[in-house]
Amino acid sequence: MKILGRKKEVTLLNDCLESRRPEFLAVYGRRRVGKTYLIREFFGQKFSFYATGVANKKTRDQRRAFGEWLKKYGDTSEKEPGDWYEAFSRLESILEDERVYREPISGKRVIFLDEVPWMDTARSDFKSALDMFWNGWASARPDVLLIVCGSATSWVINNLILDTGGFYNRVTRQIHLAPFTLAECEELFSLNEIPFQRRQIIESYMVFGGIPYYLNLIDKRLSLAQNIDSLLFDERGALHTEYDMMFRSLFRNSKKHLAIIETMAKRRYGVLRTELAVEEGIGDGEPLTTSLLELEQCGFIRKYKNYTKEKQGFYYQIMDPFILFYLKYVKDGKTGSWLSYKDEGGYYAWRGLAYELVCQNHLVQIKQALGISGVETGAYAWRSEHTKPGVQIDLVIDRKDDVINLCEMKYSDRPYSIDAEYEKHLLYKAEVFRNETHPKKAIHLTMITVDGLEKNAYANSIQNEITGDELFA
Repeated sequence: MKILGRKKEVTLLNDCLESRRPEFLAVYGRRRVGKTYLIREFFGQKFSFYATGVANKKTRDQRRAFGEWLKKYGDTSEKEPGDWYEAFSRLESILEDERVYREPISGKRVIFLDEVPWMDTARSDFKSALDMFWNGWASARPDVLLIVCGSATSWVINNLILDTGGFYNRVTRQIHLAPFTLAECEELFSLNEIPFQRRQIIESYMVFGGIPYYLNLIDKRLSLAQNIDSLLFDERGALHTEYDMMFRSLFRNSKKHLAIIETMAKRRYGVLRTELAVEEGIGDGEPLTTSLLELEQCGFIRKYKNYTKEKQGFYYQIMDPFILFYLKYVKDGKTGSWLSYKDEGGYYAWRGLAYELVCQNHLVQIKQALGISGVETGAYAWRSEHTKPGVQIDLVIDRKDDVINLCEMKYSDRPYSIDAEYEKHLLYKAEVFRNETHPKKAIHLTMITVDGLEKNAYANSIQNEITGDELFA
């Protein structure tokens, strides 16, 4: 079993096997995050039955493919299933055979249906047949573990987990598989004998996020910049068309999702729904609500509430590093080579902004470094509205223990040096925040850097210092 990280997920899978009741596990997460790999590796590629949906195929093609999987597991029928009810009836016969494979320790019959959203084509009877299979057969057998998986996260959530019909309260467990953390990226690079130091691992996260599939494509013989050129900027690169393919595979009509994402990409700290609704190609109403929810469920964006602006509603912000990098540097074809771009001034500006996103995606590790893992918090960006000159705070952590951390994220090639001018700027930011928000909590200035702070008199204004190494916790 070659599974990196994923400790909570492995524990949950073991719990499913040890359970004395029938288990219905839904596994979801963005494309390429490693859902299928996790399940296959945990069970050693051995199942009582396994089948996967086929991308961009119609109902009959999906049933035909399912019929071929049935034959591999012992179905002797020569004809393809006439409908999904017949397909699942044949599956029941396979599972009831005394020769069916069972998990050696628990004796469970494990059924793994991968990419289920692809099977549920328009106007098919797949969902109702799956409903009958679970409610009419599987749910009465304590030795059954049904696992359904899909990259179309919104389908899994809306049709199974939050369903108000036949699947209401039927899913017994769920795994939302998130991208790797920096620590898990480091473990993967070590396994692949890629000699990146932590600074290079952070920069790889700025481009590829923590997506295992992308990281496994990195060639250990090349530098990080060479890998970026080879995978993204080369027209034949493995990830050159990934952006478009990703959205087409996740959403049946992805035009609105793309319009939303590409509008949000221009707003560094997030955008209000009202601002999205007036954009051409987006519009307001239920379609916008649905699209935003689907993008959030896939993990591409986050929704956060700024407690200082309650009347303005939620802000939506892109949290996926790969999407932001692709849109800024690859999509328009203007940047021909990352290796060359590293010599330009724009590279250092990008690096600073991208590091902020790395930190925002490691809030758990930041809280651990602050010693507040168990404290309830809210996190958001903040921009002044009434003071000139205005200020922007990259990350505000609002804590239930009566402290607010105003976080500044800085990426530099050596320990970051706070000088008199920057100290004045930091104190001014804190003053503006205090004057505009009137908090009843203590304000802590917090610096999150790669190599820490240079120790000088101006660094004394900082209450909390977090280094890049602590993001690897």
